[in-house]
Parts: sequence; structure tokens; C-alpha cells
Amino acid sequence: MQVWAIANQKGGVGKTTSTVSLAGLAAERGQRVLMLDLDPHGSLSSYFRQDPDAVEQSVYTLFEERASLTPARIRSLIRPTGFDNLDLLPSSSALATLERRAVGQDGMGLVVARALAQIYDDYDQVVIDTPPLLGVLMINALAASRQLIIPVQTEFLAIKGLERMVATLQMMSKSRKQGIAYTIVPVMYDRRTQASVSSLLAIRNAHPDNVWPGKVPVDTRFRDASKAGVPPHLYEPGSRGVEAYRSLYKWLQQPAKATSQAAGGIR
Repeated sequence: MQVWAIANQKGGVGKTTSTVSLAGLAAERGQRVLMLDLDPHGSLSSYFRQDPDAVEQSVYTLFEERASLTPARIRSLIRPTGFDNLDLLPSSSALATLERRAVGQDGMGLVVARALAQIYDDYDQVVIDTPPLLGVLMINALAASRQLIIPVQTEFLAIKGLERMVATLQMMSKSRKQGIAYTIVPVMYDRRTQASVSSLLAIRNAHPDNVWPGKVPVDTRFRDASKAGVPPHLYEPGSRGVEAYRSLYKWLQQPAKATSQAAGGIR
């Protein structure tokens, strides 16, 4: 089981789009894929028509029942999306209460990692969508994953969010006692604007060892696919955005990448 977390401490940078796109492309290749929505806002869940305000069985249950979880119970929380090889463990708005409830409770940062370990053989790939803030939910995502993907909008304000994310990794690496492999993915790139071009250059210059050499362009097809509730690669297979994510997925699958990224990553 490969576990990827999609994270950034700035909202609106395409985390959910990246999650659905990469998970969908893995499923297209015959991988058994689980998407896990750790964001209380539940954008990923809403994408697949699961209402985070109404769902009764969700990722929140992992935290509620963490002391008694069994593989069968975890499997009962997972929902099919209606697309081949693609399942979802939906979010609940109740996740927003976890921060205050987690105070003083041991093991709250490892709930997701321990749950995934119980269903290790069920899936080839897990992709985790995260909230845009540092807290128990992001800590769970980082603790469970072996590869972190940081989508960064190519604008200067988004670069500030990237720096906060890197600082978070520095903190997390101390508790893990090992480097965290991460890949920075420039998104929403518009070559027609100087701001986008110069921001991309700034990102590459500041993080030369950890930036994917490509970029994901602005593409309205992502919005259309979301409205339809269909993974982008199925909605518009030949769109510029899908081709960019296809290139990213292939790049992430190269065995040398994980090793080099960890070696050049945060320690």
C-alpha cells in the first residue's frame, strides 16, 4: 500500500483536485485506490456526492472508535464512488471538534496510520486530502504517508503558504526521526501572466531539489468535472490539466524519486 498525503496550509490551492486527479489516474491503471477525506469542509466527499453534514459513518468514526477498531469495522465506513477501483472514506463536519477533544489524549496523531495498517492488503494506493491548517488531522495525514504532495498555486501569496508547510515538515521530521519525502507541485499556472511566470521561477529557485519539473495549468475542465462528480481523467481525458496530472503521476512512480526526495527532503 502506497500512501500519499496532499497538503498545504493555504486553502484554495487545488488539494482536492490533485487528490481526485491522482487517485483517478491510479485507478485507471488498475490500482485499488482509497481516497480519504480528512478535511472537515469535506470538499472531496462532496465531489462524490457524500454530504459531510449528514453522513453518519465517516472518517470521524475512526477517531471515535479508535480503541476498538477492527478491519471489518473500518471497511464498513468505506463507500464506493461508482467508478472502477475507486473508493472513498468520507469526511464529516464533526471532524472540526477533534482539536479540542484531542487535548491530553494519547495516540490521536496515529489514528489514521493504525487504521490503514489494518486494511493494508485491501488497497494498492491511498490518497489523503487534508485541511489547510496544522492540527491533529494534518498530523495524522503526515504520520500515515510516505510521500507528501504539496500543490502550490503559482502566485506570491501561495508561496508564503508553502514556507509554512515546509516549517511544519521540519517539526514533524523530529518526531518521525527520518526525512519526509515531499514533492512541490506548481498548479493553476497561467503562462500569459507575469505573476504566474515569476512565481514559478521563485518556487523552483527556492526548492530546487523538491519541485516537480512540470506544472498544472489553469483548466476550467476541472471545475466542470467537479460539477459533474466525475474524475477529471474520465470527464475530459485529453484536457491540458489531465495530461499534466498524468505526467506527474508517472513521475511520482519512478522508484528513484522517493529515495532522492527523502534524501534531499526535510530531516
